[in-house]
Amino acid sequence: MHYLAVFNKYKFLLSQLVARDFKTKYKRSILGVLWSLLNPLLIMIVQYMVFSELFRWDIDNFAVYLLSGTVMFNFFQESTSQALLSITGNSTLITKVYVPMYIFPLSKVISSCINLGFSLIALFAIVLIQGLPFNIYYFLIPYSVLCMLLFSIGMSFILASMMVYFRDTQFLYGVALTAWSYLTPLFYPETILPEKFMIFMQCNPMYHFIRYVRNIILDGSLPTMRAHILCLIFAVIPCMIGMLIFNKAKKNFILNI
Repeated sequence: MHYLAVFNKYKFLLSQLVARDFKTKYKRSILGVLWSLLNPLLIMIVQYMVFSELFRWDIDNFAVYLLSGTVMFNFFQESTSQALLSITGNSTLITKVYVPMYIFPLSKVISSCINLGFSLIALFAIVLIQGLPFNIYYFLIPYSVLCMLLFSIGMSFILASMMVYFRDTQFLYGVALTAWSYLTPLFYPETILPEKFMIFMQCNPMYHFIRYVRNIILDGSLPTMRAHILCLIFAVIPCMIGMLIFNKAKKNFILNI
C-alpha cells in the first residue's frame, strides 16, 4: 500500500521521465517512432536470411518463430540495460531533491514498453502475412508480457543497485546478455540441445515467456497450467527479490553516486 501511495503521488514525474526517454531516443531521427516498427523487422530479415539459408533448420513459419523470440528478448535487453544506469545517470537530480529512487529504473522499463508495443504490431503483421490463423488464446498473450514485465522490473532493481556500488556491472552485464541470448532459443530449435543442457533452459525465465507466446501463435494451442505457473513464478519471485535488494541498497546510494 505504501508503494502504491508513493507511486500515485509521483506518477506525474514518472510520466515525464518516460516521455523524456522516448523523445530522447528518437531525437533528430528522420523516421522517428517508425524505427520501433522497422527495427525488429529489419533485424528479423537479416537473421532470417542467415539462419534459414545457412543453417537450414526445419522450423515451420520460421519468420514468426524468429520474430516472436527477438521482440520479447529485445524488450528485456533494452529495459534492463537502460535501468542499469538509471540511478548513476540521474545522480544530479537525486542529490538535490527527494525523489523515490525506484522511479528511475521503473521509468526505463515503462519507456521500453512503448517500443515493445510497436514491435508487437510488427509481429502480428508478419503473422498475417504468413497466413497463421488468429485464435481466442491470443487474449492470453498479455499474461506472458506482464510476467516478463515483472521479471524485467526485478532485474532492473538488482542491476541498478549493483551499478551504484560496482561500476564494472555495465561491462559484465553486456557479456552476460550475449550469453543469455545464445542460451535462449531465439533463432534455433530447442530440440538441438542435448538432454543434459535442458536443465539450464528450464531455469531460463525468458525461455518460458517466449515459449508461452509461441505456443499460442505457432501451435494455436492453450499453454498448459504448468506453463502458466512457471511464468508466474519467474515473474513474481525475481520482482520481489529485486524490490528487497533495492530497498536495502538505496539507503547508501547518495554516498556512492
